[in-house]
Amino acid sequence: MSRTSSPAPPVNASSLSAARRSRELAATVGGPTVDVLVVGLGATGAGAALDAAARGLTVAAVDAHDLAFGTSRWSSKLIHGGLRYLASAQFDVAHESAVERGLLMEHTAPHLVRAEPFVLPLTPLVSRGQATLAWAGFRAGDALRLAARTARATLPAPRRLSATEARHLAPAVRPDGLRGGLLSWDGKVTDDARLVTALARTAAAHGARVLTRVRALRLTGSGATVRDELTGEEGEIRARTVVNASGVWAGRLVDGIRIRPSRGTHLVLRSEHLGALPAGLHVPVPGETNRFVLVLPQGDGRVYVGLTDEPVDGALPDVPAAPESDIGFLLDVLGCVLDVPVHRSDVVGAFAGLRPLLDSADTGRTSDISRRHAVIAQDDGVVTVVGGKLTTYRRMAQDAVDAAVASGRLTAAPCRTARLPLVGAAPARTLRTVAAPRRLVQRYGTEAPAVQALAATDPRLAAPSSRAIPSPAPNCCGPYTTRAPSTRPTSSTAGPVSAWYRTTATRPWPPYADCWAGPATGRPRGGCEPARGASRPATTAAEVALGGAPAGALPGQAWKTLGHGEDAPDAPDEEREGAEVVTAAVLRGTILAGSRPPSAAAGRHRPPPPRRPVGSGPGRTPPPDRPLGARPFGRPSGRVRREPACRPARRRSSPR
Repeated sequence: MSRTSSPAPPVNASSLSAARRSRELAATVGGPTVDVLVVGLGATGAGAALDAAARGLTVAAVDAHDLAFGTSRWSSKLIHGGLRYLASAQFDVAHESAVERGLLMEHTAPHLVRAEPFVLPLTPLVSRGQATLAWAGFRAGDALRLAARTARATLPAPRRLSATEARHLAPAVRPDGLRGGLLSWDGKVTDDARLVTALARTAAAHGARVLTRVRALRLTGSGATVRDELTGEEGEIRARTVVNASGVWAGRLVDGIRIRPSRGTHLVLRSEHLGALPAGLHVPVPGETNRFVLVLPQGDGRVYVGLTDEPVDGALPDVPAAPESDIGFLLDVLGCVLDVPVHRSDVVGAFAGLRPLLDSADTGRTSDISRRHAVIAQDDGVVTVVGGKLTTYRRMAQDAVDAAVASGRLTAAPCRTARLPLVGAAPARTLRTVAAPRRLVQRYGTEAPAVQALAATDPRLAAPSSRAIPSPAPNCCGPYTTRAPSTRPTSSTAGPVSAWYRTTATRPWPPYADCWAGPATGRPRGGCEPARGASRPATTAAEVALGGAPAGALPGQAWKTLGHGEDAPDAPDEEREGAEVVTAAVLRGTILAGSRPPSAAAGRHRPPPPRRPVGSGPGRTPPPDRPLGARPFGRPSGRVRREPACRPARRRSSPR
């Protein structure tokens, strides 16, 4: 197979619009039989639609809500390489994850997925045995990268950090007892909803009919009964085979599918609470050997902290809520390593997603259930795909379409998606030459200049789609929108309300329809909730004109299909430049011992007290050009060890 990538599809052929939806919905419902009907337009469903369409099959894909409405939009935005699966001896899952990560970063979506550094601080809570085990895991992860044939330039090698280097990359970590750190790399997607949108648009460019707001009521091997959620009209879509990719709701449409949902909760903090974070953090969960809480800087003034892994019983909501128990757990683990703890009032938002894990009788906790995906082909011709994770969506879609082709006895070409770039994708060297702001290139790739061109033609298109989007103040709980100019929103699970804003636009914001109106009636409700992790501002009209929101999307949902935070300004210049310089210097090992960590004076982080440089001592002066990580000349003097906040001090036995 040639290793060269095919050219990305043109913009016009991939655009999704209201007119296109109406036209294709009328042609599909009650029309000729399609080869494949895909139910669900998350990452896996959109990937299955693209896979089938790229093989030359006729495809219709429906979703009751919007693109990425379910689990796909609530992810950590990480493209994992499968490191955690090595510890449980799931070598096939680990290798599959590493391969799919490399394909995303180098071939299919290099504009959306990039390398992200992570630091594991070696605090007193991390024993030397745990540190050795973690280092062995990082080296094994690098071996996975090599086995997956991902270039070293794409994912740098892990390495050990001295205490001063660790302080540069993790200035919020408590310095007392810090022995150093372990630096590793993984993949990160700029916007998970944007990835799903790119998949759907690329599928549309290959002829797939992408139909949002169309609910599947009943599934059979010969098609589905559907209802247009905008008009209420029902009809039949005939298909030779059906792929059920509805995630945690798969059991509602097909009998015999047992799903064990698992809730993953994230907190949203403002970056000033943790200081400048050039890298993410791995924070070990006390009492666990292979479980971490991740601190994920987003580059736009927000930091995600997550995630939990808790079973969910009972009815499954369309939009899950983050319970206080999950929020308290994450804050407790985070407080074990921070110099200045983060309080409940500092949490400006929270969001939760449901993982569609396949139920297994031989597992206890949901965190122990394998993330290996399963493709179940039933006798009536319906193929259901469950399990897996965001990273492996492409392989899940490939396996599901393979099963559908076999079940429906269809004639189709081999899978092409391993080397099929999504809309906007291009090699890294090409993306660096795109004449557009970096924040646009990281979401639109080669289409970024088209967004700028639309705004240049009509300056009104550069304005945010909602005037209710403010620039949050340092102590603000986040953007709000209210029913009346004088109405103050009530407090919610995301924290106390400290600011409120007026809205004068017809498109409400925050980007959740039920914060403004009931999901079915569209009538305003009293009060509102802060945007759970939504950045600001929302999509501009120019971006709507370029990509086209899926027709019929509720106004409050349009942000997601076009990528939330599209126009969010980058971090302050001094913070961004300082982080980039420090990160680059740490990778080269050229930061001098004793140099000061990135300043956090603008936030609540307390800078470290002045002390002698690492390696200095009475009568010993290290060379001024000695880089970090070199063997110290002596132990730093005057250091007072303090017990961690989450470990009780040892009780001394009384003298006899």
